[in-house]
Amino acid sequence: MSADHLPSEFDVLIVGTGLPESIIAAACSRIGQKVLHVDRSAYYGGNWASFTFSGLLSWIEEHKHGACNTDEIKEWKDKIHEDEEAILLNTVDKTITNVEVFCFASQDSEDNIQEEGALQLKHDSSFTAAGTEEDSGSSKDCHGQQIQATVTNTVESSASEDPVRSDSQASAQETDDAPSTQEENHGNMCSTESEKQEAGVTEQVSECTDEKKITYSQIVKEGRRFNVDLTSKLLYAKGSLVDLLIKSNVSRYAEFKNATRILTYQNGKVEQVPCSRADVFASKQLTVVEKRMLMKFLTFCMDYQQHPEEYLDFKDHTFVEFLKMKKLTANLQHFVHHSISMVSETDKTTEGLRATQNFLQCLGRYGNTPFLFPLYGNGEIPQCFCRMCAVFGGIYCLRHAVQCLVVDKETKRCKAVIDTSGMRISCKHFIVEDSYVADEQRKSVQHRQISRAVLITDKSLLKAESDQQISLITVPPLEPGRPAVRIVELCSSSMTSMQGTYLVHLTCPSSGTAKEDLSLVVSRLFSENVDADEKDADSGVEKPSVLWALYFNMRDSSIAERSSYNLPSNVYVCSGPDSTLGSDHSIKQAESIFGQLFPDEEFCPPAPNPEDIIYDGDGAEAENAGFGAPLGPEHNKPEEGAVPEQENEKAMTETTEKNTTVTPVSLATCNDSTEEQDTE
Repeated sequence: MSADHLPSEFDVLIVGTGLPESIIAAACSRIGQKVLHVDRSAYYGGNWASFTFSGLLSWIEEHKHGACNTDEIKEWKDKIHEDEEAILLNTVDKTITNVEVFCFASQDSEDNIQEEGALQLKHDSSFTAAGTEEDSGSSKDCHGQQIQATVTNTVESSASEDPVRSDSQASAQETDDAPSTQEENHGNMCSTESEKQEAGVTEQVSECTDEKKITYSQIVKEGRRFNVDLTSKLLYAKGSLVDLLIKSNVSRYAEFKNATRILTYQNGKVEQVPCSRADVFASKQLTVVEKRMLMKFLTFCMDYQQHPEEYLDFKDHTFVEFLKMKKLTANLQHFVHHSISMVSETDKTTEGLRATQNFLQCLGRYGNTPFLFPLYGNGEIPQCFCRMCAVFGGIYCLRHAVQCLVVDKETKRCKAVIDTSGMRISCKHFIVEDSYVADEQRKSVQHRQISRAVLITDKSLLKAESDQQISLITVPPLEPGRPAVRIVELCSSSMTSMQGTYLVHLTCPSSGTAKEDLSLVVSRLFSENVDADEKDADSGVEKPSVLWALYFNMRDSSIAERSSYNLPSNVYVCSGPDSTLGSDHSIKQAESIFGQLFPDEEFCPPAPNPEDIIYDGDGAEAENAGFGAPLGPEHNKPEEGAVPEQENEKAMTETTEKNTTVTPVSLATCNDSTEEQDTE
């Protein structure tokens, strides 16, 4: 909606479109609250967003140079009354630092390389990245050379172009034109639904073959096939996010694929981790004795609370010490610690047992690993909840910042905001994302930092029968004092990269810059010389070549308490992404804030299916009534052999293909009661 036509009063105003803010927006709109959801960026998700390659280049330029909001900011002081005071908010994101880009793919003679299908709009900019012999170890083709690509900004400056929008009086029928979240990806930076289908696995890029090295110009031209996440996460099959998606019926707006492999780095090589019963007995890495020991230990972990005598004496010891006490071999200790529990060296025994139990309980719900990944990237999830909010009347306005909060001097409660257009908007409840809170309002806010790297590579870390694998790899600390590094490797069928490439995400808690924290792991597992067939010194296996790399640090505000902010009592702060693999903290935070706002209301009750909606009057349904524009035939009819969505709590879909290909998963067709427990 255009900022010029915004109503002046709302029940709930939410600033920022990250995951927790989007969930709260959907929950409030679902119970009939009048919601205004704004974001200063031209895309959804904030630090949870996903970008096409050209969109990512634009994002890099913004954060490398600390670009300010160029929109005209109108005067606000004349809108403040004598009995009021203003609390200024940040209009620029300062949570991303130490952005570094390196290109190792060879250069060709093409100038003004442009992403195919991109719309030529007003604001073109140039992206430059140069690798040097000192800092990047680039190949000869990249030494001292600049990579120049025209980056097309595909978002108009007008807020009225926002892809998710709704009038304040909109009914379910009036939101039928709201596009699907996949269509609205980051201000229409990504393709529409039909174009995405064309970008599927069935239509491959003919020039990206093993015989021909992939060049940087190919990556730019096929940039719309990339969906690069700013934060790297997976969904636990029995985690709080999956449960919320199913309960609220928001799962209808997204599709998922299984993570097909759990890998680890041990003894200088990448190995597959046996985590299910079938994997354990099929493993060639374990002896017969180790297989029995591992099965016995995993069986204990499934219901460890029933056997307190086996762990209570060690509750004050670390989980690593407990594993040694259980007399597991070094090989088994490595698997359990780094790839199943995935806890730190200092976590206590009960934390490790709880994490191991959670891992095992998630096995078999959708496939042979506990994890799911959303097609087109994690940025789809916040947009799914934004669409739910819009369906129930929420109003969206991107590229629209809030200058200040208006606080009543007597009650010390926030009563309104003033946006960058100078408009005063009254509201009862306010939710802001942490990056919007100015330093003056942070009394004792503590933050951590996350080190992130995004690599585009030419092959997988572990070759398999199929090249379509989604893998989770844990790399233990390679040197004393360094953190463990989590790697998520995504294949092209996850709709996050072009055919013939892999998108690799590296994440760890920061101890320095992202380049300093992650470069050792990158150099150990990957080759930064695309012209040489470099092999691992220990295993003799050819390393994947890095074609392009991005490093950056991201603020982690998940440890900040509400009392740390000097804000009115009716202003609530949501944190950005944390460094954990799942999203449990964000779900708990969203539910907690909603509970404080509306203690007597249900959190995200199930939304009706479109076919179940009954309309007043003659009973005739409007065309495309209910949840807006169709999401495609795959959303309107059940999969073969599946039952209708209304019975989603009594139906079941299991992914039986194992380590061969990545199969789409529908969250709406799962049955907990009949799932397999491979550890029994």
